[in-house]
Amino acid sequence: MPVRYNHVGYVPEAPKIFFVDVSDFHAEGSFEIIDEKGSTVYGGSLVQGTFGYKGVCEYSGENLWTGDFSAVRSEGRYSIRVPGCFVQADSTSENVNSRGFYQTEFFEISDSWIFSQLQANIKSFFYQRSGVELPEIFAGKWARPAAHFDRNIGFHKMMGREGSWDARGGWYDAGDYGKYIVNGGISVGTLLLACLLGADSNEKISRVINEGGSFEQPFSLKEEIRFELDFFLRMQDMDGGVFFKVSPEHWDGFISPRDSDLLQKRLILGKSTTSTLNFAGALAQASVVFRKDDSAFASTCLEAALKAYGWALKNPDETWPHNTEGSGGYGDEHYDDEFFWARAALFCALNEMDRKDSVLEKILELLPSDMEKNPAAFGMDWRDTQNMGWILLAEQNYDLELQNRARDALTKVAAEIVRLQGEDAYGLAIRRFIWGSNGEASNHALTLLVVSGWQNELNGKKLVDCSREMLNFVYGRNPVNTCFVTGAAWSSPRNPHHRLSHSDGVDDPIPGLVVGGINCDRQDGHRAPHYPGDLPGLSYTDERCSFASNETAINWSSPLTAALLLLCCR
Repeated sequence: MPVRYNHVGYVPEAPKIFFVDVSDFHAEGSFEIIDEKGSTVYGGSLVQGTFGYKGVCEYSGENLWTGDFSAVRSEGRYSIRVPGCFVQADSTSENVNSRGFYQTEFFEISDSWIFSQLQANIKSFFYQRSGVELPEIFAGKWARPAAHFDRNIGFHKMMGREGSWDARGGWYDAGDYGKYIVNGGISVGTLLLACLLGADSNEKISRVINEGGSFEQPFSLKEEIRFELDFFLRMQDMDGGVFFKVSPEHWDGFISPRDSDLLQKRLILGKSTTSTLNFAGALAQASVVFRKDDSAFASTCLEAALKAYGWALKNPDETWPHNTEGSGGYGDEHYDDEFFWARAALFCALNEMDRKDSVLEKILELLPSDMEKNPAAFGMDWRDTQNMGWILLAEQNYDLELQNRARDALTKVAAEIVRLQGEDAYGLAIRRFIWGSNGEASNHALTLLVVSGWQNELNGKKLVDCSREMLNFVYGRNPVNTCFVTGAAWSSPRNPHHRLSHSDGVDDPIPGLVVGGINCDRQDGHRAPHYPGDLPGLSYTDERCSFASNETAINWSSPLTAALLLLCCR
């Protein structure tokens, strides 16, 4: 397919850009936008190159030209038609021309598709719930019985600890049945940030955050977050430290949660500085977000966060459990960024609760040093969490000096993202596709949207438009012609590396899940996935065995969810 476009849709007032790969398709230099009746509603010319990039895309081998139909603003379903000829080599190495045109599948132009995708993404966390029944009234054909109750599970032998623990609830982290505090922390922290920034935006977003109640989104975003936070609170030990993860003894096959329960034990693993600080940061954020709705729960969250922070101060370099037999490692040797996040979140929470005590005074002393040690980045992930600290300080009003410093740093980061975007064939700031590249692109978009909130109208619009270009990549405008969100488009993954989707007897995978996407490291080579080519930008395949490119994870879904929510606010 020579045309690269957003397979789901475009917003009426936003730029509408697509690309044509002329490597094997000789376009005639023009294009048409076709409505569902077959009528041409717009015609335009293709321009060589994309954004500020000209020539062959280094990571995909494509020679991309650009079409712009931003002038089409009427809501409806449309298709792109590009006249030209396909070029193939026959047995005698002579070119064989097939003249005519290429026409895409239909996509939307509307103000509603982003909101629909937001609801689907929020519901994906509901599908990841552990230990509870998912009834048909809410889950439809993906309904399932309760399993992995985790009420009375033992400690891994490496801990040298007798007894058992109640670790009920929480979300499955990814395509496996593990539940992780480190990855869950940055995920729930990102969703809490979305609640904070979108709280007073408009009635529609307020309903998404606070109400839910429909089949499309049975529970509000806050209720989904609360489900994970209740699990977090159960994972805190009596001394304030926080256990690292819940894991089966060995890797499960592609079996159901109930079969997994029957076949092997589940265990608690470790207690680390990173898991404890992730907990402290997320629970401190939660105390602010839930204060108006449930002051008792907010107080519980803040006290738990303070207790965890106290444990981390006494145990500043407690390593993660070095065990990956049955679960991901999530190893991280650098703790400065987690301390920064925790302190920034506690600074906001203690001020919100009007608690001017010695803990707050000490945190205020340490935050400038945290900012020096942890420069603002393009985005955040489970290993590098400092941007959460920067964003929280940029959004608070208790200390204007800290606010100005944080906003200045993030504004410079946003400008660099935009600069790099203008040099890339697909409008990305990514310069190397790593594991979870869709999460990285979504995080870059989220950074731009956050910064747009304190810019003037012109600069703010530019950042919002740039964020849309990155999400266009996630939703189909990419070298592998795939919408990377399950159930969102005709090209969405059918075979994600996701045990729930491959053990439920349902042909369609659970919808709303974000797969990792293009990953040039291809760590799954020993599983023999069929990648479409050797170039880095072709490192994706929709096969169950491709855990390196086609696994799902909550920390990739959460920044996309947050970005979609903020786009609905802008």
